[in-house]
Amino acid sequence: MGYFLAPSTSAALSRLAALDAAPGSAPLERLRAIRSLLLELDADPATLVGVRDALRGGADWDEIADAAGLKPAAAKWRWNGTDAEIAARQAAGRKRAARPSAVPTDLPGLSVSEAAAQLGVTAQAIYLKLSRGKLAGRTVELADGRSYKRVFLNDDPNARGDARRDPARLDPAQSVEDNDPTASSPDAP
Repeated sequence: MGYFLAPSTSAALSRLAALDAAPGSAPLERLRAIRSLLLELDADPATLVGVRDALRGGADWDEIADAAGLKPAAAKWRWNGTDAEIAARQAAGRKRAARPSAVPTDLPGLSVSEAAAQLGVTAQAIYLKLSRGKLAGRTVELADGRSYKRVFLNDDPNARGDARRDPARLDPAQSVEDNDPTASSPDAP
C-alpha cells in the first residue's frame, strides 16, 4: 500500500484488513476500524486529486458524482474550486452546523408542543383550549419580527385564573375536557 493514499488512510485500511483476517476479532473493534477508515477516506487528499484528475481527463460532474455516490451539487460543493475555496466552504458549513437553534430559549411559558406533552394531549387540542379560553396563552413577538405562541399553565405566574388546573390531578382514563371543572356539561341546563 501507499501508492496514492495518505499514510493515515493506509494505516486505517491495514488495521481493518488485519481485523478482517482475524477470526475472533471483537465486534466493537471491527466497527471502530470501519468508521475510522471511512473518516480517513473522506478526508484523504487522494479523493480531491482523483476528482481533479477526472475533470482534467474530461469527466463531468455527473460522472464524478455517480462514482462518489453523491448528487452532482454535493460533489461540486465538496470538490469544486481551489483548495482555499473548498476550505472556506467547509469552514462555513461547520460554522452553520454549530449554530444554536434559531428558537429562543428564554421565552415565557411553554411552547404549544411542550404544553401538549405536559397535559398528554395533541397540539391541536391545545389550540382548541386556547381558543375556548380554557388555557391562557399569548403570542410573543420578538424585535426581529418572529413570533411564537406561548401557553401558560397553572404553575406559571402569567396564567389566567380560569385556566389554573393541576395536570397531576387529571384522571388519565378521561379526556382533558372531562377533567376540566370549568367545562360545561352536556347535562347542564
